[in-house]
Amino acid sequence: MCITRKRDNIKFICVVSVLPNDSKEEFFMKTQKMSTQTLVLTAVLTAMVIVLQFMGAFVKFGPFSISLVLVPIVIGAATCGYKTGAWLGFIFGAVVLISGDAAAFMAVNPFGTVVTVLAKGTLCGLLSGIVYELLRKFNSILAVIAAAVVCPLVNTGIFLLGCLAFFMPTITEWAGSEAVGHYMIFVLVGANFLVELAVNIVLSPIIVRLINIRNK
Repeated sequence: MCITRKRDNIKFICVVSVLPNDSKEEFFMKTQKMSTQTLVLTAVLTAMVIVLQFMGAFVKFGPFSISLVLVPIVIGAATCGYKTGAWLGFIFGAVVLISGDAAAFMAVNPFGTVVTVLAKGTLCGLLSGIVYELLRKFNSILAVIAAAVVCPLVNTGIFLLGCLAFFMPTITEWAGSEAVGHYMIFVLVGANFLVELAVNIVLSPIIVRLINIRNK
């Protein structure tokens, strides 16, 4: 509420809060509680990303492992925001580099490998969080499904762009007599992408449930 007083041709403006003291305390306590919950959930999801990526290194379809960590990345992006999604994606990329899952590319071009792996992880978390924020106002279930689809799509898409930018001579050699485009789509990423996409979509109802619990 705004009160204006005039004295000696000088106008004074005083702003008075219309919230009772109890309401203020309740608001600040709720904000602090949400912040603490976000930090705790981010820490838990970070641990899950690390563990699942190391475990996922043993689950392979084709030459590369399945990214089981995309599910907690989507959960973090939807429940805690796109910044948390980006952070979880970055951790995912860092663990990929540490675990040696990108060793075949690291031997060819270390710089290109680091850029590609960190970019695809960070951007898949960031963009899935942004998509969720844009759509949740209209339909929360649609927002979760869209975020779950965007995450593996961006992860795979940035990987392919990285291959085009840094590794084409090597991939051409790997492809042999096979068409390079066919080799990249159906050998390098085909099965992995489909499995990651299917897992995310199947687990979408669980993600919705977790978001509802988080918002209570």
